[in-house]
Amino acid sequence: MPAAPRTIDVARVIDDRGLDRFNYLLILLSWLITVFDGFDMMMISFTAPYMRDELGLDKPMLGNVFSAGILGMMVGGFAFSYIGDRVGRRRTIVAAAFAFGLLTLATAFARSYEALLILRFADGFAIGGMLPLAWALNIEFVPKRMRATVITIIMMGYSLGSSLAGPVTVWLAPRHGWEGVFVFGGVCTLICAVALAIWLPESIRFLTSKALKPDLVAATLNRLSPALDARAEDRFVLGDEQTDTGNFTVGKLFEGRLAILTPLLWLGYIMSTLAVYFKANWGPIVYEDMAFSRETAAYVSSFSGVMGAVLGLTLMRFTDRFGPFAVAVYPLCAAPVLLAVGLLPMNPQLFLWLSVISTTFVGGAHFGILSIASVFYPSAIRANGGGWATSIAKLGGIGGPIIGGYVLSSGMPIVRSFAILALCPAILAACAIGIGLIVRRGNPAVLPGVAVAPRARRAL
Repeated sequence: MPAAPRTIDVARVIDDRGLDRFNYLLILLSWLITVFDGFDMMMISFTAPYMRDELGLDKPMLGNVFSAGILGMMVGGFAFSYIGDRVGRRRTIVAAAFAFGLLTLATAFARSYEALLILRFADGFAIGGMLPLAWALNIEFVPKRMRATVITIIMMGYSLGSSLAGPVTVWLAPRHGWEGVFVFGGVCTLICAVALAIWLPESIRFLTSKALKPDLVAATLNRLSPALDARAEDRFVLGDEQTDTGNFTVGKLFEGRLAILTPLLWLGYIMSTLAVYFKANWGPIVYEDMAFSRETAAYVSSFSGVMGAVLGLTLMRFTDRFGPFAVAVYPLCAAPVLLAVGLLPMNPQLFLWLSVISTTFVGGAHFGILSIASVFYPSAIRANGGGWATSIAKLGGIGGPIIGGYVLSSGMPIVRSFAILALCPAILAACAIGIGLIVRRGNPAVLPGVAVAPRARRAL
């Protein structure tokens, strides 16, 4: 006689286990595609001097090309996040990966300013949904106490890809032109997309929250915990949040404590993104204009990206333990160093070292805010929560290159741009402290009636 159906708390099963081969494969796949996310978005900065010379682009035109990609990411983040919360994480991630691989490859054939604008927007649109969906998928397979750490490990792939863009450009562009860099990025991305199509799983928290595919939920649970012997006939629930089978509405991002948390998260994320894209897009050209060689400019920018990732990973165990207050540490360090670099006279060697230190703190701070971008949202709307935060943050990414283009063309001493940039981490620190205060006061659950387990509450 078959056993009676059971009620299985999927959240408890995930929260009571550690990481295993299943998680490591998922993290590796997410990490790999994120590497080429970062490479694709940042190689435009390092190929820009070659494009400028070959296509006759001035600084405002380059700023528009930079911003077109970020505008595409913003729009794509809204679109793909909505799709991801409707049809699932897996299919949306795979589709986005194939799209941005093909569009990166197509950019190698651009021969005009207008073509670059269109292709960068389309490429950014495809990339825009990738990161929040990858975060959501991994968050939904790991215990709450490890979420910030896992997201940071994945985002180190983005930082590594961003940092590789400089050396790869120095290696390929003199021999094969800037076009060769885009061919390299596009082909590698398509290879990763194939790997995602073969091995990427669907989120069981998402399926449970939507009451979808109980057979797949049971099969995945048995991969995670073979002794559980889950069956499709069992009832699957999420004990730390309520089931939500309704359609997403923006208002859900502002229910309960999110009425304050979401605006603070968005503002801090906007300012952090503005700083990151300003220094990433204009960094190589700023260093060149200050009489450093093109190779030095590329390697310095890449080095600060790598060190920002290292600082971000170092921070995450503290974020998992102490919550959003830890996110304020790096921006509080970055602001005064940026002011010093931008306002105080110094020799070139000292300037170079302090500029690297300041931009490293900017990068580390960005890891902090993105690591908490999705954790306050329930599974049913997590892709939308992280996607909206990431897309709204692109307002800063769009503004950074455009503002930079006009600041650098204004006749003001170029070094003053560092002092202007100091405003961004200062605001980010204030937002992180505000989020920490709200979370400390009580349950950070985002929907009325949602119960968060005590251990989950401590982790946040």
